Amino acid sequence: MIQHELIARARELCEGDDRLGAALMYGSFAAGEGDAHSDVEFWLFFRPDRHAEVDPAAWCARVAPARLVVRNEFGTHVAFFPGPVRGEFHFATTADIASVAHWPHRGAPVDRMLVVDRDGLLAPVLAALPQRPAIPRAPDEIAELCGRFANWLVLALHVTARGERLRAQDALAHAARHLLWMARLAEHSTAHWLTPSRAAEAELPARTLRAVASGDPAAYWREGRDRWRALLAEHGGTEPAVLFAELDALTGVTDPQ
Repeated sequence: MIQHELIARARELCEGDDRLGAALMYGSFAAGEGDAHSDVEFWLFFRPDRHAEVDPAAWCARVAPARLVVRNEFGTHVAFFPGPVRGEFHFATTADIASVAHWPHRGAPVDRMLVVDRDGLLAPVLAALPQRPAIPRAPDEIAELCGRFANWLVLALHVTARGERLRAQDALAHAARHLLWMARLAEHSTAHWLTPSRAAEAELPARTLRAVASGDPAAYWREGRDRWRALLAEHGGTEPAVLFAELDALTGVTDPQ
């Protein structure tokens, strides 16, 4: 895979760049799950007094010929390497290493993530992070997750009725993500929690996949209502019965209870 070549070259550049205080690799390849469709992903922490010298596009082009380098809406530089294969590069400074402590998890062993740590500042911060994200278990956390699903679904239903179908699609995408989280909790399948659609075809039952793929608010609600009730039965909490009845009416879904 070209990704292995890109990773090796990025590591080589990190080790040879004296402007760089630390660097880490994250994502699928760090976690040992990378394949031919995966991105390559790095955080680069330059020394503050040298950061202004760095041209992100030029740095990425030294990894491999870049068809395009764009700064995305999150401030990350994305390079399109041959294939095209995406490379994500965060051009930060060593002063930003402290912010790593606020990541929800690291997702991979420290030794697979650490590329350069010239001052020994990055390794202890990474080591202090949990390898897996926290999974909601408490009744109030479950209620919040399910409530967010209802929030996006109700918005989708209302803007659909107004004729704003594109806006409804956007709202349904958010509802789908929350429905997948609900299904993962109910199925005790939380390995890919932060990106609940990842490997969903292999890790979630066909009924959930059909509901999400349908793009049908009624199918979303039918599956979501069942998952919500299952989570309440397992973790505790009170069903918002009036809201359930109103959503049944809005979607035309019959409640079997």
